Amino acid sequence: MHVVVDTNVPIVANCKSPQASPQCVINCLRKIQEIQQQHVLVLDDKWLIIKEYQNKLSSTGQPGVGDAFLKWVLINKSNPERCQLVSITPISEDNFQEFPQAQTLIGFDPSDRKFVAVALVHPDHPPIFNAVDSDWRNFEATLADCGVRVEFLCPELMPRL
Repeated sequence: MHVVVDTNVPIVANCKSPQASPQCVINCLRKIQEIQQQHVLVLDDKWLIIKEYQNKLSSTGQPGVGDAFLKWVLINKSNPERCQLVSITPISEDNFQEFPQAQTLIGFDPSDRKFVAVALVHPDHPPIFNAVDSDWRNFEATLADCGVRVEFLCPELMPRL
């Protein structure tokens, strides 16, 4: 299965997100391990997602599981059995030709638009894993209408609207 991972998932796995419950941290730890063993991570060929990971995590792989995830990404970014790169088209710093033009998405977090663009351009339209970012819940219905699936790893933090 192909997947897209929002940066907040490995951040939570690093125990660096104060709003994350212990169960949320466990969910993220398990999901990262599952991704590394069973799934193919989808990234953009311009390294925008990897650069965001690098800004928030340590590429040495230490000291947390989220940091180890980044190291795994950097090692496997060219291994098609572990990572797949897709091409997205920037039209500004935080907007992409592939991002839906729905009026109801105008307020969607610009820094998360790359994840949506990547999910939409990939032929499988992989789910986007989210842990603690409520923006995904706030726009869940509109994103679903556009063909974007979001999996909430910490649903207790984001009740349905």
